[in-house]
Amino acid sequence: MFLKLFNFAGSLCFLLYGMKLMSSGIQKSAGQKLQSALAFMTGNRFAGLLTGCLLTMIIQSSGATTVMLVSFVNAGLVTLEQAVGVVFGANIGTTITAWIVALFGFNFKIEFFAVPIFGLGYILTIIKIRGVQYKGLGQAVMGFGILFIGLGWLSKAFEFNAGLYSFMARIQTLGVLSIVLAVLIGIVFTALIHSSSAMSAIVITMAYNGIVSWEFGSAVVIGSSIGSTIDAVLASVGTNADARRTALIHLLFNCATVVIVLIFFKPFLFMVDVITPGTIESNIAFHIAMINTAFNVLGTVLFLSFTRQIAALTRILIKDDSGEHGKVYHLEFNASTAKATPEACVIQAQKEIADFTDVIVRMFDELQSGIRNRDRSFVASVYERIEELEDYTDQMHEQITNYLIKCSHLNINPASKDNVSLMMQVSEELESMADGCLFIAGRIYKSVDKNMPFKQDDLDRLLPYFELVRQLLYFIQKNVARLERLSPEQFDFASGLESQIDREKAALKKIARKRLENGADVKAELLYIDIVRQIEKIGDRCFEVAGDLGKSAGV
Repeated sequence: MFLKLFNFAGSLCFLLYGMKLMSSGIQKSAGQKLQSALAFMTGNRFAGLLTGCLLTMIIQSSGATTVMLVSFVNAGLVTLEQAVGVVFGANIGTTITAWIVALFGFNFKIEFFAVPIFGLGYILTIIKIRGVQYKGLGQAVMGFGILFIGLGWLSKAFEFNAGLYSFMARIQTLGVLSIVLAVLIGIVFTALIHSSSAMSAIVITMAYNGIVSWEFGSAVVIGSSIGSTIDAVLASVGTNADARRTALIHLLFNCATVVIVLIFFKPFLFMVDVITPGTIESNIAFHIAMINTAFNVLGTVLFLSFTRQIAALTRILIKDDSGEHGKVYHLEFNASTAKATPEACVIQAQKEIADFTDVIVRMFDELQSGIRNRDRSFVASVYERIEELEDYTDQMHEQITNYLIKCSHLNINPASKDNVSLMMQVSEELESMADGCLFIAGRIYKSVDKNMPFKQDDLDRLLPYFELVRQLLYFIQKNVARLERLSPEQFDFASGLESQIDREKAALKKIARKRLENGADVKAELLYIDIVRQIEKIGDRCFEVAGDLGKSAGV
């Protein structure tokens, strides 16, 4: 008995590892192209449905898709309404594993194919073709081979055992209670192994070996859909309100579909039997695979027309985040997301860097207003806001850097590793810009507080200078938001602005020195020169970011 148990556990581990290796390999191979598909193919509910379905079929994991989706919603790349369709599609896409098992698991000795498939995958991980590595693709192929080995061993683990048959037979003769127990088994076991696909494979194998009945196996598969939501729920911890709502949509949708199907359990099984070729006894594997697909398709048909209402319901159940922007910054590294879809952590970091840039732009705009209206109102309100924002950026810099360090240790593709390194450099530059903004604000504060004599003409000369730096800062904001690599033309544009800023700085300093020679107030002129110099330094930092983006593009 113990040997059978160990065989089952080992076979299950092989199956789970094969699926994980296949999923992570495909994600690494496709990289951000796969994620871009999720971000940009969700224009309406039908596009979202198709995207979620295809993406899950490719990466063989609805958990990975929903975790990625939660991250994208948290990053603001996908709206809550768009996420609803993707969740529906992911549930349908995950049923592909059950069909692989039903089609190939019992018709021939799949272990014979597993070894050459694994070998092919290994070869792909170590060779280069025209200088291109295929390590991610190789890992995916190796995972497919391991999955075949796991399925073969799992089938053998369930070969005839009198004790197991007797135990399962007793559970399945309890009427309605046996169906309830089956659903609970599906929920709990799926939550433990984090894979409804693996649960379906187990049920199909047990049904094929005569251990579970048609009704009991169907109930376990139905229950597994609730257990599969565990990944999305864990990934939503520490995220914003819409990301938590996305996880709740997944949970509510699956629970509602389970309740509806259980109410009409017998008619539902009859319908599946009618549309599935062969009898239940002769073709149980296909019947279990069909129940899995029919269940998810039925739920989608019932609820797809109500995506807006579902999103509205979750907004009632989960309130908006309390607005603490500018006071306390919080960025949590989600271990569940890192484990399921490490590439999604890089996307989250990219969103945080974009937010960081937005704060710097806001600070600079406040400064421009302060130069234009250098009076007591600046001392009373604008300086305090800039000081508060600078403290906020210090928090952002520290936490984003820690987050990126953790991202650098993840199993991500080379392009994402380059992005992580790039974002660390950009974060350093942004923090220096924030310090510069506070320095300038302090100088304006001092000039107002000490009633320093500045002619309005001198202050007006600063405005075009400010505007040049502002253009360069906005240029950086646009490209950092998408972490876009600069084209040679874009880099030349940034270089041109930086040269104009240098020339304007030299002209303004020359004017200030002439005023000093003509007997102007020394303290006022030196403070004026400090402001000019610091504005130029912010421009230099912007150009450093442009240079980082340009280098990453080979400019």
